[in-house]
Amino acid sequence: MGHAFTPHSHDSADKTDAALESSSRGMRVLALSFAMLMVTALAQAVIVAFSGSVALLGDTLHNFADALTAVPLAIAFWVGRRAATRRFTYGYGRAEDLAGIVIVVIIAASAALAGYEAAKRLIDPQDVRALWWVAAAGVIGFVGNEWVARYRIRVGREIGSAALVADGLHARTDGFTSLAVLLGAGGAALGFPIADPVIGLLITVAICFVLRDAAREIYHRLMDAVDPALVDQAEHILRGAPGVQDVGAVRLRWVGHALHAEVDIVVSQDETLVGAHAIAVEAEHRLIHDLPRLRAATVHTDPGGVEGVDHHAVLATHR
Repeated sequence: MGHAFTPHSHDSADKTDAALESSSRGMRVLALSFAMLMVTALAQAVIVAFSGSVALLGDTLHNFADALTAVPLAIAFWVGRRAATRRFTYGYGRAEDLAGIVIVVIIAASAALAGYEAAKRLIDPQDVRALWWVAAAGVIGFVGNEWVARYRIRVGREIGSAALVADGLHARTDGFTSLAVLLGAGGAALGFPIADPVIGLLITVAICFVLRDAAREIYHRLMDAVDPALVDQAEHILRGAPGVQDVGAVRLRWVGHALHAEVDIVVSQDETLVGAHAIAVEAEHRLIHDLPRLRAATVHTDPGGVEGVDHHAVLATHR
């Protein structure tokens, strides 16, 4: 009843405003995390200068690279703000998925680089000076990356951006790399220089597991996969709409960080055209309000005819 007396609308301007707000949050996350990672990398670079740690040098360069992964995602958020056209009728939200692919490639390159450096140090161990400072730099790298990872993943899930979640997972892999520097320095301090490359190889394995999760997330988006619980929720919402006798097909897809729906509902065959349209509008209205991050829905009405009558028989060979 509250919707009947509370002024609100669902015109294209309101939907655009919601999309822009989500993109604006994403841009803020990228700006803050970029600043955090740059500060982290610069602090590590100072320690690299007087410690001579090759491991820390690699981690520092990696953190600089991670900060720069914000660039393709920021471009994707900016492109995603553009209005739909007659060619791109769903808008430009899928630019986030393209950015997600770039991020997955960067994570894969990170794993390959970490494994290569670990194997090289295993063959040719090197002494490290100022071990306490190197250990401190490892802690700085881990804390900075973990803060960025939590921030990106949390906001990415709140606004429905798989690419931002993947970028957060990437930051978490860099935190693991920084821990390798810390643990390797500890091993060297105890007289086991081989500890650094061995731990580096273990961290490479951990990065590969994170790569798998990020790749799966982006793959699901590219294949229009959604959480089945969302489909169940949409069906429940539709069945609660007045005049809806049954629910047919429910199709959901992500376009950027917004959901789009195409649903079929069954109404009484005695309904007038105006009445059936009103039921469809109310069903869409409820979906937009009650289904998280749903931007638009197309509702098709089918008549609930006599049993055995197929109102779509003419389309049977086209489905």
